[in-house]
Amino acid sequence: MTPPPLSKLVRGLVALSSIAVFAAALWILHRSLAQFSLADIQRALHRTPWPAIALSVGATVLSYWTLTGFDSLAARHAGFKLPYRRIALASFIAQAISHSTGFAALTGTSIRYRLYSSAGISAGDVARAVAFCALTFGLGAAVVVTAAMLLEPRPVGLAIAQPALLVRSAGGLLLAALAVYAGLTMSRRRRFTVGRWSVALPSWKMTAAQTLLAVLDLGLAAAALYLLMPPTALPSFLAFVGMFAVAIFAGVVSHVPGGLGVFEGLMVLMLPQLPVNHVLGSLILYRAIYNLLPLLVAALALAVIELLQRGRAFAASARWLGSTIEVLAPSLFASMALLGGAVLLWSGATPAVPVRLERLSGLVPLPVIELSHLLGSVVGVWLLLLARGLFRRIDGAYWLTCALSLAGIVFSLLKGFDWEEASLLVVLLAGLLPARRAFYRRARLTQQRFTLGWAAAIVTLVAGSLWLAGFSFQYHRYTREMWWHFAFASEAPRALRASVAVAVIAGVVMLARLLAPARQRPQAVDAGQIAVACTIARASPSAEAQIALLGDKSFLFNEEKTAFLMYAISGRSWVALGDPVGPRAEWPDLIWQFREMVDRGAGWPVFYQGSPEALPYSLDLGLSFVKLGEEARVPLTGFSLQGPSRSELRYAHKRAQKDGASFEVVPAEAVPALLPDLRAVSDDWLDQRHTREKGFSLGTFNPDYLAHFPCALVRRQGKIVAFANLWLSGGQEEIAIDLMRHSRDSGYGVMDYLFIEAMLWGQAQGYRWFSFGVAPLSGMRDNALAPLWNRVGAFLYRHGEDLYNFQGLRRYKEKFLPEWEPRFMASPGGLALPRVAADVAALISGGVKGLVTK
Repeated sequence: MTPPPLSKLVRGLVALSSIAVFAAALWILHRSLAQFSLADIQRALHRTPWPAIALSVGATVLSYWTLTGFDSLAARHAGFKLPYRRIALASFIAQAISHSTGFAALTGTSIRYRLYSSAGISAGDVARAVAFCALTFGLGAAVVVTAAMLLEPRPVGLAIAQPALLVRSAGGLLLAALAVYAGLTMSRRRRFTVGRWSVALPSWKMTAAQTLLAVLDLGLAAAALYLLMPPTALPSFLAFVGMFAVAIFAGVVSHVPGGLGVFEGLMVLMLPQLPVNHVLGSLILYRAIYNLLPLLVAALALAVIELLQRGRAFAASARWLGSTIEVLAPSLFASMALLGGAVLLWSGATPAVPVRLERLSGLVPLPVIELSHLLGSVVGVWLLLLARGLFRRIDGAYWLTCALSLAGIVFSLLKGFDWEEASLLVVLLAGLLPARRAFYRRARLTQQRFTLGWAAAIVTLVAGSLWLAGFSFQYHRYTREMWWHFAFASEAPRALRASVAVAVIAGVVMLARLLAPARQRPQAVDAGQIAVACTIARASPSAEAQIALLGDKSFLFNEEKTAFLMYAISGRSWVALGDPVGPRAEWPDLIWQFREMVDRGAGWPVFYQGSPEALPYSLDLGLSFVKLGEEARVPLTGFSLQGPSRSELRYAHKRAQKDGASFEVVPAEAVPALLPDLRAVSDDWLDQRHTREKGFSLGTFNPDYLAHFPCALVRRQGKIVAFANLWLSGGQEEIAIDLMRHSRDSGYGVMDYLFIEAMLWGQAQGYRWFSFGVAPLSGMRDNALAPLWNRVGAFLYRHGEDLYNFQGLRRYKEKFLPEWEPRFMASPGGLALPRVAADVAALISGGVKGLVTK
């Protein structure tokens, strides 16, 4: 049996370790709370003075404002420029999601990548900015912990159960490490290479700035919690900040969503001098202020921005935020769904407020309260399960989340007048409704499989609610009668039924998704698939869709068999050629299906020669893009050989006619009889150029392939001397030439003559455009702010004539006065890009041998 790819194995180990760490954190909390009840924690929470809460909110606002400085410095370090308002919005929403979920698929890293990529920032620059932000946090945490160990060794030693001398010694070692790093940033040589990795350290001025910002942010975040703690027996603020930084770091590396339980467990362990119920009460309030409140503000801000865009009076001022909404909405609302679902589960696992329940009992019948409690928890678990669909932009997940949010609001009010939970769902619903356009995929939710990371996140949230139910009703003895005992005051039976329903639904759905059979690697295409693809391609307005009939690519069809995406595999790269073929409404789902299929095969998704229209969908997948060149398209309406700009073409055309050239287009059914003559011309063309057949994006001399298309011929004295097969699009939109070859004795300007006659023929047939294909590396800009790929491409375009006739090809096509349209390749960026480029080149050249032997 083939062992799983290393990346899959690592992801699986990370998912399992996060569950194990969460279980350990629950065990620590369970032991620490052995002498306390839920009521003790609630009383401690309610005793927090309002001035302390207000100051904590103020510290939170300042902390998030400081965090925007991380991204501003990162942009400056990476060398790209964006307006501060865009950086600040991206930073705030990314940090709100990251702090509330801490879930790898939704963290600030992926948010920054999607947002900055959509602004045209290269993958390498985005990676440098993200690494810079991580380094900033690490430096700040290291400085704070070092200062706490050196200046406050006794309280820190009490927190970690170590003697003060050992703590101070460890602080000295950390200080020495920081001094070495600072020295490196002051040296002239700040770039270091280890293996294939090259790291450039920031300057000492930049290092000082990022360290100050990080220390300020950690201090403000810690202050937001410190202000909520009981004042008696508290350690000094410096020692507290050090403990806080350690707990935050542990929560991040644990991969538990939001560090849930891990952060709380460590803070409880490191503050043994404080009553556990008071510490947990403060931590719950801190989570609400520092994690929940910014996420709610981010959701409402996105909804307001969307409404401003739609309003005529504010459209101009809000237009610059349009792409921001498209990028951020899925991650933000997936986070909100996770949070809303978790809150409903935790609400169902704890007793209702007695006063509210007593008042409600006089207004609402008991069966309604019982059913609302059960269904509220069911809504909660389904919101957890739908969060992945929101992240994947599935419209079904969008509509179900809207409906379930509305139902959750009703159930929260009917089961105990829980207006807090209802308010959270109101914000989720209010944010979702204006963001409809961000969820465009028409895919079946039942076809969406859970990754191990998502499954681990849901397991931890559900397990947390089950533990909370056990802790809340730990003094209630279990009996069989609890299952069918119904009364207004019967909170424990109600929580038991809801917990079991939640566990069953989550377990069944996740097992069904995780154990669903994976799709196999694509097999060779058969005649039936080519026939279906042929029907779709013939109707496509894009002539290049006809390359599907070459037979060297696999197909991914939509369910209705009205659209497809063609692709082939080279190395680790799964390369889709061009845009999806078929109705535009089917494009998004096909692109996402392709991405999911590639993920299951542990490959890299690559979209080669994509148009600008398909580029936003690739960015939604988190891919980076590079420009490949530009396609030359000549408008046939009004095309003629008249005028001074066409003098060169007019001369070539007359000269070919004078030399005895004649042109005709033979229908597809007449091509097989001409194949021997066409073969002779093709072989002569290959021989004179000392080259071999290519493939994938270029047609080859394949008799079955050529028999699908009409063929343009140039004869001289009755002998075929040049030919080209014609791609004809649906709706007479476009005509293009694929395989074009001529013999040695074809004469002067024979290909000019063939192209001119083919364009005139297409014009007579009513076609609107004539495509000359892509000119590689054409249109790339070479300046200091351009991405590295563009600069390399521009250099090759100017100086690489010995490798390929880049400029000559552009000049040749220019004489037909075409309109140029860019073509792109979307793929994983960074270090993967060179390997992707090699895989694509090998695919086109017919293998690695074709790369080195023409």
